[in-house]
Amino acid sequence: MTTLYEVANATTARNNSMSSFSRLTYHIVFSTKFRKPTIKPEHQEQIYQYIGGIIRSNQGSLIEIGGTNDHVHILGSLKPSVSVSKIVQEIKGSSSKWINETIKLDSPFEWQKGYGVFSVSYSGVQTVQHYIQNQEEHHRTRSFKEEYVALLNRHGIDFEDRYLFEGENCG
Repeated sequence: MTTLYEVANATTARNNSMSSFSRLTYHIVFSTKFRKPTIKPEHQEQIYQYIGGIIRSNQGSLIEIGGTNDHVHILGSLKPSVSVSKIVQEIKGSSSKWINETIKLDSPFEWQKGYGVFSVSYSGVQTVQHYIQNQEEHHRTRSFKEEYVALLNRHGIDFEDRYLFEGENCG
């Protein structure tokens, strides 16, 4: 009987790339431009599905997505060869274009310029997933700015408040 160890070693001997393993999971957060409440509940699911498609087309895996009318949280896994900044740029650019062409809101839709990204250990995935699933309830008592600052602090990220958000009504 051949053991799993022997099969793995035989496969590795034939193809060295098979010996590399990774699980890179990220919690990505960004808001609408100026945190305007432009993501209507009736459009959330469509927008989330579109974003999930972008992640999958980049060989990633969407674990959870959610948010409120002014921001989105994405929990997903990416391959090591995929740059987080490139995928966020693609998500924001493509989804903005798609929202403007498909949903056609009262004014042009835009995401904020920046974003937050936090690595998530395998043991923490369920906690973050649960956190994302409960966004509506969570934001009954806490603003997006308060949430975002708490995330930055929890992950030991230094920032200056004046650079936290762009322009109009930064509070």
